[in-house]
Amino acid sequence: MPRRIPRKTAAPLLPLHPTLNSLRESAAGCRACDLWKKGTQTVFGEGARTADVMFVGEQPGDREDLAGKPFVGPAGGVLNKALQVAGIDRSQVYVTNIVKHFKWEPRGKRRIHKKPNAIEIAACRPWFDAEVAVTRPRVIVALGATAAQALLGKDFKVTQRRGEPIEWQPQSEGIGAGASEGKTNLPHRAVVVATVHPSSILRAPDDESRHAEMAKFIDDMKAIARIIRESEERPRKAA
Repeated sequence: MPRRIPRKTAAPLLPLHPTLNSLRESAAGCRACDLWKKGTQTVFGEGARTADVMFVGEQPGDREDLAGKPFVGPAGGVLNKALQVAGIDRSQVYVTNIVKHFKWEPRGKRRIHKKPNAIEIAACRPWFDAEVAVTRPRVIVALGATAAQALLGKDFKVTQRRGEPIEWQPQSEGIGAGASEGKTNLPHRAVVVATVHPSSILRAPDDESRHAEMAKFIDDMKAIARIIRESEERPRKAA
């Protein structure tokens, strides 16, 4: 049986006693995979320190890569509109991505998004789990298939289980205090809800399809608002 070669991850870079600021500073120099070579900068998560809901996408896009902030481009505009209609205050949520660098390929003068592979996702995963450990959200919204499968398994299909609340607990090592010694300090459990990535709405073939997909996305956000309200009636679960 061939010996399994361990993958390099960002786990050794995690601060011993992480805060969002210390994580952001440490992630700025992350070279756990090769995406730093083409990305302008690490795009770390951003938002409320004690957010009840965390939104996680696949990776930053072109605008986010240049600005150094998540969800500030066209997809972020779609997300903001849906949150506003659903009554979710964007300033009170946390937004991030499974992968913190922009993976792209050239097409003329444009930089076109390219899906990250399993090695890149695994390398970056400790940053996300640390964000969860610090912010302790009640609800995590996976935007798109890459984020959903990173959290719920490679066989998970957003089309089949869109909007379904699923109990979830991270399984990664090296989270929180003791990370530098390779110990595991798992965050609390949360509820994961998967939906489409807002960028998919922008790719709809015509206005009618785009309006229909936006209506479904807003319905998802309204359902998530209800889940948040229901979760506030229960104490946060400890690991």
